[in-house]
Parts: sequence; structure tokens; C-alpha cells
Amino acid sequence: MKIRFAVSIGLVFMAFTFLTPTLSQDRSEGINWPGFRGHNADGIAEGYKTPISWNVDSSQNIKWKTDIPGLGHSSPIVWGGRIFVTTAISGLENPELKVGLYGSINPVEDDTVHEFKVYCLDIRTGRILWQHTAHKGVPKVKRHPKATHANSTPATDGKHVLAFFGSEGLFCYDMDGKPLWKKDFGVLDSAFFMVPTAQWGFASSPVIHEGVVIVQADVMKDSFLAAFEVETGKEIWRTPRGDVPTWSTPTIHVGEEKTQVIVNGFKHIGSYDFKTGEEIWNLGEGGDIPVPTPVVANGLVFINGAHGKFSPIYAIKLEARGDISLEPGATSNAHVVWSIRRGGAYMQTPLIYGDYLYNLRGNGALECYHAQTGERIYREQVGERASFSASGVAADGKLYFPSEQGDIFVVKAGKEFELLGANAMNDILMATPAISEGILFIRSHHSLFAISEK
Repeated sequence: MKIRFAVSIGLVFMAFTFLTPTLSQDRSEGINWPGFRGHNADGIAEGYKTPISWNVDSSQNIKWKTDIPGLGHSSPIVWGGRIFVTTAISGLENPELKVGLYGSINPVEDDTVHEFKVYCLDIRTGRILWQHTAHKGVPKVKRHPKATHANSTPATDGKHVLAFFGSEGLFCYDMDGKPLWKKDFGVLDSAFFMVPTAQWGFASSPVIHEGVVIVQADVMKDSFLAAFEVETGKEIWRTPRGDVPTWSTPTIHVGEEKTQVIVNGFKHIGSYDFKTGEEIWNLGEGGDIPVPTPVVANGLVFINGAHGKFSPIYAIKLEARGDISLEPGATSNAHVVWSIRRGGAYMQTPLIYGDYLYNLRGNGALECYHAQTGERIYREQVGERASFSASGVAADGKLYFPSEQGDIFVVKAGKEFELLGANAMNDILMATPAISEGILFIRSHHSLFAISEK
């Protein structure tokens, strides 16, 4: 059987998580960025001017730079003047990291002892305030050449910091680095279900809401969605999931009737009751290697994926209930407002900014849709011979898209495509940026940068 080329983009698994510590918090302040793509995974931080251009060589608009050892595609998170990031340090001097568009699905052979670490940095200076080794040992599963053993972005609610290293465990600290509790879920084997020897590493990350931690673990055996007390780690509920391995992170939405936990999937895209874990609605026919995180905006749930028979984008009503699957050939029904069958992104969570949905694919094709209707506004190319795995973020009327080859493309938001600039970071870029008070926090292969207009 010929392995589909879509696998070639290679699961980077960098951090597809988000956190919603206080959903009622004033978003206009643009200060805290508590998980993957900030609040609600929407990737937006308003209220401050953000830069269009900078220069690493001359230090123009570079506030600070701090080297982070090891490999990690987890995104930085920000709370109360502190930045948190995770990494995994191999026993090899130069562990393999292969980027670009290619067709190999074989995992990396590295059975050296790794250090799984959590770092806390000062937002003003980049100085490391504390660091902890959460676990030390040979990784229990292998990783993709594009991935790391620290793919999951940490999460915080301003009191707790959660770091998830998959098979190595879930670890909880207080803001000063004191260990509070840890959980061992056993081996979480995130492999390509059609080729089980292709272990690619875990990536889904914890979500915190109202004192509860939500964990999605879609793996080769005994997949589940579960809730735990953030104070103690005590399990509240656990719901089995009948799906193949996925690398997406759940999204929390607080509605008038229920608070929903919304998940991506291949066989089982769906929504669950936050309090009980009971299913609210379900939908099949996703991409068969689901990575992007669901996003709620403009009164709809947006879910996409790309691999296998389908590469869909779905726009789903928040009031959906039951089996909402589409009839053969249909693109909408009473619950699905609009959809496309082919054209979704493989790795990137979409941006919904203002009236528009921006869908960047791994080859740099950027499509803009009207979020409410699904009308395609434009399709343009971002970068020449560039590949993309990190998700875009937005602020101050601008969209930021990091390429694997090390350039951050700045695109003007709106119905007309305009490339405002491209900024070279002189390093591989696999992690999604964070934004706080107008400062861009960019994690590269070797370093963490703070970028702002001076």
C-alpha cells in the first residue's frame, strides 16, 4: 500500500493546546496568554500595537533572547509577568529534527535517557526564574522526525502550571515551581493507526476550566476523555472514545445551557458535557490524522483536518445535538451551517479574526473564507518553497504565520490579501507564537525570543 503523501508533512505535534482559566475575563487587555493560542485557542490578543518588522542580526525590535536546551514544540504561555515552556533533552548531542515536505513516516530511533523539563522565565528580561526536571528516563514511545518529546503546550490558571509529557505523565506545579501532584496514564501510544510501528509522539495538552483539568488521550488502545481536580489530580469522570490516535487538544465553550468540551477526531468529532462527560453531539468523516484544535467564534464551532479521504472544514452550530453527520453529497444540515470536503489544514488550527476564517495549509496556501457563510474570499501563496506546521496568531489587524524554514510572514487582516513583511529568525520554527501586551514570544529550535516595537 502506498502511504499517502499527506503524511509527509510529518506530525510535528507542537503544542496543540489551549486553556480557558476565566472565560469571562476581559479579552481586550491582551495581557495573559495562558495556553496554546491564548484564550479559547483563538490566537488573538488585542489592545496593543504589535510590530511588523524586526531583525535578529541587528537586534532591531528584539527585546531579549534566551536559549532553551533540548527539543520542544510546545508553545510558550504567559501569566502575570512569567513565561512557561517545556522541553525534552536527549542524551544525543544533535538529536534528529527534520523539517520540510517529505514522505518518510519512520520514527526516530533514540533510546538515550531524556530529561523532561519545565522552565519559567521573567517576561521583562528573559531570565530563567526556575526550572524543574519533571521526569528522567528513556522515552516510552518513539517520536516523528518532525516532532519532539515535549509537544504539548503547558497550561496555567494563574495558580497552577500543568506540563504534559504524554507517556511520561502529567505534572502540576504552583507558580513558583513547587511540585503539587503528578499522574501516570501509562503508555500513550500515538501512532499512525494504519502503520502501528510509526510512533509519532503524544501532543494533546491539558485544558483548565473552573478548577477542572480536561485531558484528551486518543491513542492506539483505550482512548479516553477525562476530567480531574486541578488542586489534587483526583479523577472526576472518564469517558471512553472510539477513535484512532489524534493529536488535537479539546476546547471549552461556556453556553447558556451547558459548558461543552469540544474535540476533533477522525471517527468521532464531538462535544461532551463538561460536568459529566456525557456526549452532546457527534460527527464522523474527519481527516484520519486529526491535529487542529476546535475554535469557537461568531457563534459557531470551526473544526478542520486533512488526511485520508477527507480534509474538511466544518462550521457547526453551538446548539447541535445528537448525530449531526452529513448526508452523502451534502455540505450542510440543521446543525452544520457550512462545510467543505477537501481543503482543510493538516497541522494548523484556523484563525477566525473579525468576519473571516484564515486557513493556512502546510504548503503555504492561505485561504480566506467568510466565517458565517463559507464563501471563499481569496487563495494566495505565503512564502516560496516554504512549509508550515505552526498555527497562526493575530493582533492589531495583523496575522502572523511562522514557516518551518525560519521566516515569520506578516499578513494584513481583511478581505484583500496583503503581505506586510517577512522576518527571518535564523532558526527552525515549529511552535505557535504567544502574544502579551504587544510583545510576540517566538520559540525557535534553540531559543525563545521577545519581540516588540521599541
